[in-house]
Amino acid sequence: MNIVTPNHPQATPAASEPRPSRTEAEAAIRTLLRWAGDDPNREGLVDTPARVARAYEEFFEGYTVDPVNLLERTFEETDGYDEIVLLRDIRLESHCEHHMVPIIGRAHVAYLPHRRVVGISKLARVVEAYAKRLQIQEKLTAQIANTIQDVLQPKGVAVVIEAAHQCMTTRGVHKPGVTMVTSRMLGAFRDDATTRRELLAMIGSRGTAVTGD
Repeated sequence: MNIVTPNHPQATPAASEPRPSRTEAEAAIRTLLRWAGDDPNREGLVDTPARVARAYEEFFEGYTVDPVNLLERTFEETDGYDEIVLLRDIRLESHCEHHMVPIIGRAHVAYLPHRRVVGISKLARVVEAYAKRLQIQEKLTAQIANTIQDVLQPKGVAVVIEAAHQCMTTRGVHKPGVTMVTSRMLGAFRDDATTRRELLAMIGSRGTAVTGD
């Protein structure tokens, strides 16, 4: 076992203003309830501001997690393993930064090790750390791939995300059943078509339409 601490900048964005208090957050939610046309003092809504604040703590807990730290502990005892490591069908729950409504889907994360590997649960935690922030899918895909590449320095990294956006399915154009697919291919997955095809075959027929980043 080898513990590696890369020289990498903090991956959690710094707030431009002080974080509001819990009381201020709940007051803002009561304002939104009034703006929607309801009475925040009626029985069914009196506890809603507190419930929503607690839910937001869970939805956006990624702001309190540094994804880089999740990958710092790596292992070199691999008996020379240098083939693709793929974690497929990672459940993904995020929120659109434009409308603050859910993005629900799954991520496939792969890398080609270079002398060391990381615990597979850490890959899922990196996905979660970035997903539990206000996001657009393109940026989310790039953040996951770039962080794994920068910290582990493998021969290649690939991230494919398939997700449905409620900003499109429940408002606006109202097109349910539509999924968005994004990918980020780095290193061998970008440069070597054979390696990329092998990855897409491992992901399955769902990913065969994805050809690059």
